Amino acid sequence: MRNRSAAVIIQENKIALIKRVRENLTYYVFPGGGIEEGETPEQAAIREAYEELGIHVRITELFDIIYFKGKQYYFAAEMIGGEFGTGKGEEYTNFYRKRGTYQPVWVKLDELFCLEVQPREVVEKLIRS
Repeated sequence: MRNRSAAVIIQENKIALIKRVRENLTYYVFPGGGIEEGETPEQAAIREAYEELGIHVRITELFDIIYFKGKQYYFAAEMIGGEFGTGKGEEYTNFYRKRGTYQPVWVKLDELFCLEVQPREVVEKLIRS
């Protein structure tokens, strides 16, 4: 089990997600990934937002913690720089991973519940707030 960290970025009534297509399944995830040794969960969320989205973010608060195959931290964050969609992480550069496609997208908040977004617990909390 590996602890993970992700960023929940809302801007202009839209949320930043990664559209995944893998083994004929289409679903969405929050930009994030494994916490590296010596890294805090906050640092991991900031790094992952840059690697996956190409943007710099500032963490504003801990939004939620989910327990699934380890501890998963979800941080509310705001975009402070960079260019959305220019991520250069391993997901985009290592074609031998064979883990499907990754596409950064902005999704309207009112469409969030209609999509297959994981984890669902975070989506439900977003809709309630």
